[in-house]
Amino acid sequence: MNTVIFRTIAPLIVAIMLMFSVYVCLRGHNEPGGGFIGGLIAASALAIWGMAAGVETARKALRVDPLALAGAGVFAAALSGLASAFTGSPFMTSIWLYLDLGDTTVPLSTPMIFDIGVYFVVLGTITSIALALQSGEES
Repeated sequence: MNTVIFRTIAPLIVAIMLMFSVYVCLRGHNEPGGGFIGGLIAASALAIWGMAAGVETARKALRVDPLALAGAGVFAAALSGLASAFTGSPFMTSIWLYLDLGDTTVPLSTPMIFDIGVYFVVLGTITSIALALQSGEES
């Protein structure tokens, strides 16, 4: 399925999917969504890019090994759980920080860091699998 139409429209589809995946990830701890489904959407976008432009081009566009992204995601998710140890709270207790930026207050939380970690784990593993299947690698 490497037609001219597909190769032409793929960059637009990939850009929209990546923006939507970030939106779904960041709203996940307040509404339906989160890191898992956001990571799946982003991995699907990279799989589409791999089909349209080729696996090597997709790997170069990613700039980082997908499994390194997965490892960084596991580290971020674990770090968000361990942050509660510094407050004397049980493991995975939510910690909130409210930043006042002018007239706006921005809430930052450990559940958001956990969601971002899950996002990177899913993005890295599914992208690695998809690109390996597309390239026909044995391992």
